Amino acid sequence: MDLPAAGTRVSLRYRLPPGETPPHSDVVGHLLDTGETVRVRTRRGDVVDVAAADVLAVRVVPEIPVRTGDIRNLEHAAALAWPGTERQWLGEWLVRSGNGSTRRANSAVPLRFTSYAEIAAVADWYAARGVPALISAPDRLLRVPDHVPTDAENLVMATDIAGAMLPPDGLSLSGSPDELWRRLYQREVPADVLTAVVDGEVAFGELGGVAVGRAAVTDAPDGTRWAGVSAVHVSESARRQGAARALCTGLLAWGQERGATRAYVQVVADNTAARALYESMGFWTHHRSRYVRAEDLLART
Repeated sequence: MDLPAAGTRVSLRYRLPPGETPPHSDVVGHLLDTGETVRVRTRRGDVVDVAAADVLAVRVVPEIPVRTGDIRNLEHAAALAWPGTERQWLGEWLVRSGNGSTRRANSAVPLRFTSYAEIAAVADWYAARGVPALISAPDRLLRVPDHVPTDAENLVMATDIAGAMLPPDGLSLSGSPDELWRRLYQREVPADVLTAVVDGEVAFGELGGVAVGRAAVTDAPDGTRWAGVSAVHVSESARRQGAARALCTGLLAWGQERGATRAYVQVVADNTAARALYESMGFWTHHRSRYVRAEDLLART
């Protein structure tokens, strides 16, 4: 039987062992694996394994609708996890500056938008620092008018952290990026930008001298503790060998030890390889976000 791609939310009916009553059962969740053993992660985080030969029927199920408040909570936790080296609350906007290194650390996040006067205040904040005013515009938190140019669309993907997660052998974790980590990462991001976090914890993972990544644990206003995985990079010679999956599993295990019950990643929309990896780990698209210049928004008022 042909199955949808890993990461798809499905309703799957499967055959139970002989003698069971009823003779079959159903499970709804996200496909993790579609090989000889079909694995489905439920919304509660339980993983159900079914022999492929026992699958009787499968249908794709639409994702559970995400409320605006859910987007606001996740974006709040994510903003605290990558806050730049200077930040300030302007009402319910978090403005961030990271000396020009990475869009994320140099953009404002509108956690609640009420008027264009707020955009003007954001523009003034960045103008006082002599840098462009860039806004991260998540779905529903800030509507970008038609014909206003945007850049770098991201998928914000989420999953539940459930069950005991075990870090892989050979994983090294530290509170700051060492020389090996930075060499493997291959991006010139200052250490103070990488290590910045507000009211949370951050860790840098390195696996086998071939893979690195960053995790930050922060809280959302609704009390959910999130683990955000970012800055994942695998040496070209070691790709497609499971290093990224093992590394991310280790980072999520670190987050779970610190009380995180949910996790997120932010993936450039056209990065199909990264998207496939995270979908196979049970992540699904929670919402999307784009970057827009404040001056372009203000020019449309």
